[in-house]
Amino acid sequence: MQNTFKAVRVTEDVWWVGAIDWNIRDFHGYQTMRGSTYNAYLILADSITLIDTVKAPFREEMMARIASVVDPGKIEYIVSNHSEMDHSGSLPEVIAAVNPKKVFASTVGVKTLTELFPLDRKITAVQDGETLSLGNRSLTFLETRMLHWPDSMFAYLNEEQLLFSQDAFGMHLASLERFADECDPAILAYEAATYYANIILPYSPLVLKLIERVTAAGLSFRIIAPDHGPIWRKEIVGIIGSYAKWAAQKPEAKAVVVYATMWHSTEKMARAVSEGLAAGGLGVKLLSMDEVHRSDVVYELLGAGALAVGSPTLNNHLLPNMADILTYLKGLKPRNLIGAAFGSYGWSGEAVKEIEDILAEMKVEKAGEGIRVKNVPDAEVLTRCYELGKTMAEKVRSRL
Repeated sequence: MQNTFKAVRVTEDVWWVGAIDWNIRDFHGYQTMRGSTYNAYLILADSITLIDTVKAPFREEMMARIASVVDPGKIEYIVSNHSEMDHSGSLPEVIAAVNPKKVFASTVGVKTLTELFPLDRKITAVQDGETLSLGNRSLTFLETRMLHWPDSMFAYLNEEQLLFSQDAFGMHLASLERFADECDPAILAYEAATYYANIILPYSPLVLKLIERVTAAGLSFRIIAPDHGPIWRKEIVGIIGSYAKWAAQKPEAKAVVVYATMWHSTEKMARAVSEGLAAGGLGVKLLSMDEVHRSDVVYELLGAGALAVGSPTLNNHLLPNMADILTYLKGLKPRNLIGAAFGSYGWSGEAVKEIEDILAEMKVEKAGEGIRVKNVPDAEVLTRCYELGKTMAEKVRSRL
C-alpha cells in the first residue's frame, strides 16, 4: 500500500515528520478553531535523531513520514524536549518500534516521563548547556523551565543554527503549509498572538529572561522549529520581537469590556462604560460572554491597558460564564491593567464585590468604586458608568 504521509524537508539534513490534527477544537479550554499540528523532527546526522514525538492517536502518521525518508529502525537517539502528552503520548510505542540506543530529556523531563509511562528503559538526563554529539552534527540543550512546563527545554542544532523550541513560538494551526512564510500573514499574526495569550502569558517574566540569556550568549537562529504550527525561517526577528513585546505587557491605549447579562440591564451598563472609555481616547472591545469564547477575551486583552467586568447576580454570586472567564484570567496572570466592576441585581447584588475581589487578586489597579444597580439602570446610573469609563481611560493614558 502506498504511503501518502511524506516528510517535509526543513534543511539538507532535517525533516519535519509530525502530524496534522485538523479536527481539534479545544485545547485545555483554549478554543482552537483552526486545528493544530504536533511537530516532530528527524535529523539525518551520523547518529540519526528524532526530536519529540506526537500525540498517541497520530503515531502511525509520524512513523509513515519517518519511513518516507529513512528506515525508522535506524534512529539511534530520541530527544524529548517537552513531556506533555501531545508530544510524548506515542513515545513508549515509538521506543518499542525503533529501539534507539538512547532517549534524552531534561532532568525534570526524565522524572515526568517515568511518572507518565511504564517505560522499559532508562531515560538519560541532559544538563542545561550540555552538548550531544551526533557525529557530524551536535545538539546543545537549554533548560527553559516553566516555558511552559517544569521539564521544558530547547535543543539547538549548532551547525544549522536551528532551534527546536518545543511549545515556544508555536501556534495551533492545522495546515499543509509547513513554513510560516507560506501562510496567510493575518492568520499567522492572529494565531501566534492567541497562542501566546492562552498558553505562554503567565510565564512572561521567564520569556524576558530567556530572551536576555539567548542575546547574551550570542546565539543566532536561521530557523525556529516549534512543536505546534508552522516553522519560522524568514520572520524570526519578527516573532522573537513579538514575544518580547507580549512578555513586557506594556499597556496600550486599548480597553476590554467583558460582561454577561440576563435581562440586558448589565449590557446597558457595559455599553455606557464602553462609550466613556472611547470618549477618553481608548480603542474598545466590547465582549459578551453569552456570545464569545474565553480564549477570544484573552486574545483581545493582550496589550490592553484596561479591563472592565460586568455581571448580574445569580443566587448570590456571579453568573457562571463570568466566573469561568475570571477564573481563566486569574490563572493567566495578565499585568499592568486598570480595572473596574459593574452589574445589576434583583435583591442581593454580590456579583460586583466578587468581581472586585478577583480583580484585586489579579493585581489589577482599581479605577473607582464598582457600580451596582437594582433592576434597570436609569439615566443617572448610565452617566456614572460613562464617567467610570472616562476615568479608566485617563488612568491608562497617564501610563502611556
